[in-house]
Amino acid sequence: MLEWQWPWLALLVPLPWLLRRTLPPLDVHPAAVRVPFHAALTHPPVISATLSRPSAVLATLAWLLLLAAAARPVWLGEPVPIERSGRDLMLAVDISDSMRIDDMRVGATSATRIEAVKTVLGDFIERRRGDRLGLILFGQRSYLQTPLTFDRDSVAIQLEEALPGFAGSSTAIGDAIGLAIATLRDRPAESRVLVLLTDGSNTAGTAPEEATEIAAEAGIRIHTVGVGSRERRTVLDPAGGEHEIDPSRDLDEGTLQRIATASGGRYFRATDPSSMAGIYAAIDTLEPVPEERLARPRRSLYHWPLALALLSALLPILHRRH
Repeated sequence: MLEWQWPWLALLVPLPWLLRRTLPPLDVHPAAVRVPFHAALTHPPVISATLSRPSAVLATLAWLLLLAAAARPVWLGEPVPIERSGRDLMLAVDISDSMRIDDMRVGATSATRIEAVKTVLGDFIERRRGDRLGLILFGQRSYLQTPLTFDRDSVAIQLEEALPGFAGSSTAIGDAIGLAIATLRDRPAESRVLVLLTDGSNTAGTAPEEATEIAAEAGIRIHTVGVGSRERRTVLDPAGGEHEIDPSRDLDEGTLQRIATASGGRYFRATDPSSMAGIYAAIDTLEPVPEERLARPRRSLYHWPLALALLSALLPILHRRH
């Protein structure tokens, strides 16, 4: 789309005509002088005060083109999104054996914890446009599955392919935090965020308290999510009896709360997919996504009318020389 930066210059179009109408006519005859060769000047050449029709057309065209160039024509391209620089957000997901427990219910259907996490966290990943996302999977050991990237699809695919037990049967919460620190500590300040999800307590590796202290010093906010149903379940004993168990008995909520508080984050408890979805919506509020911005490429075109104006002015001179 063509746009004029200074369109008001169009008001100057009639300026030459107005000057010609208001200014006194130019005396083109030479003034009388005393010279010894008066006879040679008896019949001096007469200079015409009016332009020929072709010259007048070219002069008018040159004036209009000069005004067009001065009005700064710009060609605006189609809007394109500007790459947004949001947060450096690491997702640490527990894939220990306990994530196979099917205490998550979607309506009347039961689902395992890892299935619920994949569904809800996948939607969260899709919403984080403009953030650099990374994925850490941890159990007995911690693995940087996806380095920080703007490619949300890759993060979602890596999460979908994660299976419980691949990282061991224990839970190394402190090691997962340590790996996140190593990834985030050199990123810009105020953008370092870790969202850690687990259904257990730290049973391997570094102590979470020690790792959290280092994370707080590095300016990394940690939001923790504890997963597990609150409903007790009845199971059969090998001897034929029945007893109740708490599916979340291994969840160390106290440690997760202290991790979040010490680092400036928040602790959440996810008892079902619905509450888990609300948790990640709350994290969206705490760590808002940058607003999308659009820009239109601009290409200046003033040199074209300026070149044509110069050509129009040169044509009469070139014509007279020939």
